[in-house]
Amino acid sequence: MPYMNGEAGLTEEQKEFWLQHGYVKIPKCFTKEASDAFTHSMWARLDADPNDKSTWPAEKINMPGHTVVSCKEFAPKAWAAMCELVGGEDKVADFCKDWKDGFIPNFGKHEYNPDDDLDLRMLDNWHNDGDWFVHFLDSPEQALLVIPLFSDIKPKGGGTALCTDGVGLVARHLYEHTDGTLANLGPRNVPELPKDHPDRRKLWNGWVQDPSVTSDESFVEATGEVGDVFLLHPFMLHSASRNLRRDIRIITNPPVSLKEPFNYDGKNPSLVEQKTLRDLGRPEGIPEWKITSPRARLVPDRIRIQEEMKRKEMENLKAKGVAVTALEGARELGGDYPS
Repeated sequence: MPYMNGEAGLTEEQKEFWLQHGYVKIPKCFTKEASDAFTHSMWARLDADPNDKSTWPAEKINMPGHTVVSCKEFAPKAWAAMCELVGGEDKVADFCKDWKDGFIPNFGKHEYNPDDDLDLRMLDNWHNDGDWFVHFLDSPEQALLVIPLFSDIKPKGGGTALCTDGVGLVARHLYEHTDGTLANLGPRNVPELPKDHPDRRKLWNGWVQDPSVTSDESFVEATGEVGDVFLLHPFMLHSASRNLRRDIRIITNPPVSLKEPFNYDGKNPSLVEQKTLRDLGRPEGIPEWKITSPRARLVPDRIRIQEEMKRKEMENLKAKGVAVTALEGARELGGDYPS
């Protein structure tokens, strides 16, 4: 049955997979032609040559955004699934209905070899997204983690690493810390730490790297073809991986925020809320739970860093005479787009 705009939502099998694993892969959400048009200026922005790996920059880059496109128009199949997961289109904050061209390419390193071993558990970048707000169990700022694939991604090709057991671990941590948790750290009374501090992700890395806490079966690489979209529970622990193949890997992470906090009274839970409650062992609801500290927004250092990157990219585009986008319907990024 169509869910919206003639697009089918999730199948019963996909819903059950979501409730078991906390993610779902939606195939063929947009075409390669649309992807190529959206990523049209990426190499010029980076001042690099796709055919000369010696010009490729650092291993992984979080590029700033210049333009946005309506998710509903660009990837209607993904949009329908996203809305069904959170309980309806009317729940989604208006400023999150677009996807921006803030690409995240993973180039690998020249010393990498596809025959090298890749132990996902031992990656050291495990984290829970959302560095721009204090996290509570019901935080509306990060309602889904979305990973559109703008390149084919094969195993060992830099696909985002997922730890599905992490959903329950994060849920229980936030259930217990009603005063909130700072992004990627412990309870909110722990001060912010420098990006390179060894304890920055100690909590999450410790859980993931402990086989008594996370099962081997819970580790997944987000692989697929151009146009596939992964939709992840907001508490999904994940990590940048190593692109041992050195085939270019391009994704984005468009945020999904809700207008109101999640509701765990159990009366009419969305699929995201159902997964959270299931992993807490309270599928009937937790109406007694409530936050005990004010909500707060943070201003991460990456905002300043990406503003400088954006200025440099515009210089590169001007010098090369390349338009920032070739995608019909794309428009300039506005100031109301979330961090």
